[in-house]
Amino acid sequence: MADGTSTSTTEKLFRIAIALKGLDGLLQVVGAVILAFVPGSVVTGFTHAVLARDLLGDPGGTLSQHFQQAAEDFVNGGTKTFAVAYLFAHGLIKLGLVWALARKIVRAYPVAALVLAAFVVYEIIRAIHTHSIALPFFAALDVVIIVLVLREYRQLKRERSVK
Repeated sequence: MADGTSTSTTEKLFRIAIALKGLDGLLQVVGAVILAFVPGSVVTGFTHAVLARDLLGDPGGTLSQHFQQAAEDFVNGGTKTFAVAYLFAHGLIKLGLVWALARKIVRAYPVAALVLAAFVVYEIIRAIHTHSIALPFFAALDVVIIVLVLREYRQLKRERSVK
């Protein structure tokens, strides 16, 4: 009975996780499309008006300066192009993996784990180079998803071997 309960809990967590990944993937694709058409002046203006003035206090403060510099780099460097391409590709891949996992296509589970692991490695490397605060958080979430995917994969293989 305990196994049925833990499997049920694991399955529920897995379903919630892939639903969140699907929503995340969809938001990434939509965000990439929107970002592709947003002028750089809007990005820097938004950063200055909202983040630096309203949320982070003193515009001369360290955190405010960090966000303002990041916005400038985003607009003037290749970061915007990178962000659009990364968000779009990452979102599409997530949507494809979520679709395959939701349909319980067993071969997709190891692929999903490997792809997510590659994203984790990339997110960590990118965080080290950019000093991003958000990327390690996303990498940690992806690690949790990988664990859930692999647990569900083992469970599906067990169920199919019994049949």
